[in-house]
Amino acid sequence: MTIPSIHSPRGVRRLSLALIAIALCLTACLGAFAAPRQALAMDIVRCTGRPNSTDDKTVIQGATQSRITFEASIEEGEGVSALTLTIPPDTTFETEDLAVTLLTGPDLMTRNDVAYDLDVKGQNIILTFDEPLDEAGNLNIIVYGVYFPQAGGDMQVEASYRLADGDEHDVEGIPVIPVQGISPTEALSQWLEQQPWVQAWNANRFLHLFLDPTILVTSFPVVLNGFFMSVAIVALAFPLAIPVALVLALMRMSKFVVWRGIATTYVNLMRGTPLFLQIYVAFFGLPLAGIQIPNFPLGVIVMTLNSGAYMCEIFRAGILAINKGQTEAARSLGMTSTQTMLNVVLPQMFRLVIPNLTSEFITLYKDTSLLAAVGVMELVMYARTIVASTGSITPYIVAAVFYLVITLPLSKVTHHLEQRALGGKRRRRKARAAA
Repeated sequence: MTIPSIHSPRGVRRLSLALIAIALCLTACLGAFAAPRQALAMDIVRCTGRPNSTDDKTVIQGATQSRITFEASIEEGEGVSALTLTIPPDTTFETEDLAVTLLTGPDLMTRNDVAYDLDVKGQNIILTFDEPLDEAGNLNIIVYGVYFPQAGGDMQVEASYRLADGDEHDVEGIPVIPVQGISPTEALSQWLEQQPWVQAWNANRFLHLFLDPTILVTSFPVVLNGFFMSVAIVALAFPLAIPVALVLALMRMSKFVVWRGIATTYVNLMRGTPLFLQIYVAFFGLPLAGIQIPNFPLGVIVMTLNSGAYMCEIFRAGILAINKGQTEAARSLGMTSTQTMLNVVLPQMFRLVIPNLTSEFITLYKDTSLLAAVGVMELVMYARTIVASTGSITPYIVAAVFYLVITLPLSKVTHHLEQRALGGKRRRRKARAAA
């Protein structure tokens, strides 16, 4: 079989026919893509939610009263006879105050009330209009009393409409409504806010200011974070202060004048100046000197150094309370000064000073509140943040409860130890008297 040359008349005809066929195919395809799509009778304009009971109008929270605004445009003469709105699952709503209007005019500023029959089936709100909507404009529907699920998420509202000829269509492109989830405590607070006894309680200015149940519930988990921070500071500072205090106590009792002078000066300086001032010097003075230490470890260091000065006097008094005869007896057995101190004096000293150390622990725990002045996020700082946003003193009451949770049991322990020590002294005195 021979292929004709494109320069021959037969080849030119075949090439021309092929080019014509290709051109016709391209024209048909372009015509199909360029053909205008049939416009829908109803196009979405907006679908939004708006909180009614929160101060922040930009955030929609779950389990919080809100409203849904649905708006769609209607073409002239389309004759929309019914509309069905499908509210997202697990969302409650009210239809008593349902607002349905048709916005018309050049700037859509004319509000026309629309007569309709309402039917609610599950999550579906069915509106059947008395007269089909033929006038061009925007159909605006507002659903009040909406409570989205507590967990939040993207809430999708669906809609469909029916024309006068019976055709049914879905409204496409409806945007989702982002809803922010809330914690169980926030949900409980909102539930309490609706209770009559809480409303009567908060009607009293004093009770509302100092013991608002709704703020009490929401501030508890937040202040709890500060409680853990305060406990962490004390849990690190108190053990670190014990060796510091022990070294200072031994230096104060040393026969070497230099060591005794250094320890005495340090103890008098730390005990003679307010802890608040020491915190300010550390947090604002060190950065000016070019020393940058994060807030948490710096707070632990300051509390350690301050508590060490007070513990020093406790340890020194405990050592001096040990009968010198025991020291002399240990030395007569051939023990060195170090062995006597480690094996004889210090074990008895620690047993004697336990009640005072417990009191020092309580004081140290309460003094962590001073770190709030320099921005350490401890118990009082968390409470102060909530007070600034709510204007209620209730978070400070919650902080006081957290302090009492630690201090009251330890106070009982301290009292028991003191009574036990006094009982031991009385028994020893009676034994000596009997002897």
